[in-house]
Amino acid sequence: MTHRPIRIMGILNATPDSFSGDGATDTEILIERGLQMIEDGADILDVGGESSRPFAAPVSPEEEQKRVLPVIRGLSKRTAVPVSVDTRNWQVAQAAVDQGARMVNDITGLHDPDMIRVVAGSNVDVVVMHMRGTPVTMQVDPRYEDVIAEIISFLNARIEQAVRSGVIKDRIIIDPGLGFGKKLDHNISIIRHLDRFRSMGYPVLVGPSRKSFIGEILNLPVHDRLEGTLAAVGVCMFFGADIIRVHDVKAVARYAKMLDRLMIIRPAV
Repeated sequence: MTHRPIRIMGILNATPDSFSGDGATDTEILIERGLQMIEDGADILDVGGESSRPFAAPVSPEEEQKRVLPVIRGLSKRTAVPVSVDTRNWQVAQAAVDQGARMVNDITGLHDPDMIRVVAGSNVDVVVMHMRGTPVTMQVDPRYEDVIAEIISFLNARIEQAVRSGVIKDRIIIDPGLGFGKKLDHNISIIRHLDRFRSMGYPVLVGPSRKSFIGEILNLPVHDRLEGTLAAVGVCMFFGADIIRVHDVKAVARYAKMLDRLMIIRPAV
């Protein structure tokens, strides 16, 4: 087994309706928040302009660009830390890359061939995530025969299509999509079986931060889920996560550094 230090992705919600309650629409506030996240230990910043909470209404690509592009441009000029754009719209992804984004985080798992074209043509890293349905429909009684096998099959199919269309395999990161079309037991199973996702041969990103499954277990509102998030982060690290996407960067960075040192080595597939 080999040591693999965890990377932390800080969440910057350039939205007025984030499920976590930490969204903002002021560019300077978001830039300063991102710079603070870097100081607190973020290795990547993920900027999103469309809420993907359950039942959220879609945002036009034009509005999304208006929200995220000034933030991405400002951060890219002021830090060498990679900036990611969290979007499912190829127009937003292309514009974000043009403004300095070095990663595209697509919750639809590269469903749109135009998104694949953007990623392949830009030579940026890409997060291929699993989601059942859309944000409007994903939590309407999601069902699986075998949640792990079905997610792996989905991701393999998306990756095969992307690579066939020119996306470089070494640029791909996979995300099983905690909370995106999953019930409580599905989310728990995903975390307990992250080693199966690592066996696919790609870095694994996981986003447990403040998610509803933590609220279900602890019976706590979204703003009071830090301890639950830390517990989920610890188990995700143990079972092989490479990148953790979180809101509370400082607390998670300190926790991860301590846990990483105590574990000495983490499972490597």
